[in-house]
Amino acid sequence: MKRASGVLLPAFSLPGDYSVGSFGREAKKFVDFLYEGGFSWWQVLPFCLPGAGNSPYKSYSAFSYNYAFVDLPTLYDEGLLTRAELEGARGRGPYVCEYDRMENERFALLSRAAARFTDRAAVYDFLQKNPATEQFCRFMALRRANDDRPWREFVTDRFDESYYYAWAFTQYAFCRQFDELHRYAAARGVRIMGDIPIYVDYESADVYESRHLFLLRQDNTPAAVAGVPPDYFCEDGQLWGNPLYDWEAMQAENYAWWRGRLRHTLSLFDGVRIDHFRAFASYFSIPAGAETAKEGSWKVGPGEELVDRLREVAGDALIVAEDLGGESSDVRKLLSYSGFPGMRVLQFAFLGDMESLHLPHHYPHNSVAYTGTHDNDTLLGYLFSMPEERRRHVFRYCGYNGEDMHSGFTAVLRTMYASHAGLLVLPVQDLLRFGEDTRINRPGTPSGNWGYRLTEEQLGSLDPAPFRTLSNLYGR
Repeated sequence: MKRASGVLLPAFSLPGDYSVGSFGREAKKFVDFLYEGGFSWWQVLPFCLPGAGNSPYKSYSAFSYNYAFVDLPTLYDEGLLTRAELEGARGRGPYVCEYDRMENERFALLSRAAARFTDRAAVYDFLQKNPATEQFCRFMALRRANDDRPWREFVTDRFDESYYYAWAFTQYAFCRQFDELHRYAAARGVRIMGDIPIYVDYESADVYESRHLFLLRQDNTPAAVAGVPPDYFCEDGQLWGNPLYDWEAMQAENYAWWRGRLRHTLSLFDGVRIDHFRAFASYFSIPAGAETAKEGSWKVGPGEELVDRLREVAGDALIVAEDLGGESSDVRKLLSYSGFPGMRVLQFAFLGDMESLHLPHHYPHNSVAYTGTHDNDTLLGYLFSMPEERRRHVFRYCGYNGEDMHSGFTAVLRTMYASHAGLLVLPVQDLLRFGEDTRINRPGTPSGNWGYRLTEEQLGSLDPAPFRTLSNLYGR
């Protein structure tokens, strides 16, 4: 893996005037900043349509696209929206995603654009080439035809064709706009890394269409659900509630579903992070109906056989294994077998164990280093919240013997750039030195997440020169 640096910024966090980030001019401005700052990668969070709590890790389909990222000014320029419609969609504030408003207004607006789009053959050709996305569109149409009841309670398989077509158009428009943005980034030497959530939501087209691939009872309710045991983030563990895969059924089909999922993701991106990779080695199974994750237990995952199938699909694409919390021997063994780079996170480094793999002097070249991920506090928030003596220790470790926060922060960044990790990824909040109030997610907290947005002024205030200097100095 060639030494490089990148920035983590979810698409929903991009600046813009229409309640959420999109693939318009602001996204291209961010790509310009990456190029000028010497960054080679832009890492995003999953692009699938979010479900409960607006989490991109809980979706109606692993093969869906979030229509909120479709850029409205582009549709206006194409004659698919009126000036009044565009003005009416303007957001009321630039700092937080306006999910409630978009839920009530955005799809209806895009449906009007769909009705005006004359090249319907292009949309249906897109569906034919993407059958799993077509299944998602049909599933959403069926949900509406069944009064948005859970799929176990569907009473009809007939749906409104125009509503189905509106969903299809949103998926087509998303891919058309992102493809143009991706080409823009590639021309500037910026690659884009996607993200595959390990699990899917029970109320999804994935489970509805492929029930035999999940651990369900005869009445189609989950027999067991996913989560993690007590950890750094939550003393009761995390009860995610996603249905677990039936790995024997997956194996019987040569893991076709997972191969298709990776192929689908890599059709968009230059690389991908596989969330919760450790579940391929061993996964945490929680009995359905359990009150907390403490009631769960570990089960053996598909291991090397699935990794082999995924490597066949991936080819030369960068696959990053999110192995956090995977210090057990089976996870280390599988990661080594895969050849995929694992993750190292600075915020896990100073918990008392000087043998921690997250200390920068332990980073191997075949790893991706982060100051923090979307699940962590910002670097500034992390430094402020720790005990004073530990903060001094962090600064000393990074070669700074004073107590000034600005100077210490700079020393931490320099240490990360200098580390041996092949790829360094910094959350955009850490480039701006923002605090805890700009955090993206607090694991185990059901609301108030996934809403952070960068403003156009904040993006414009970022000076790329210091980052380019560090990239040049440390060969990134």
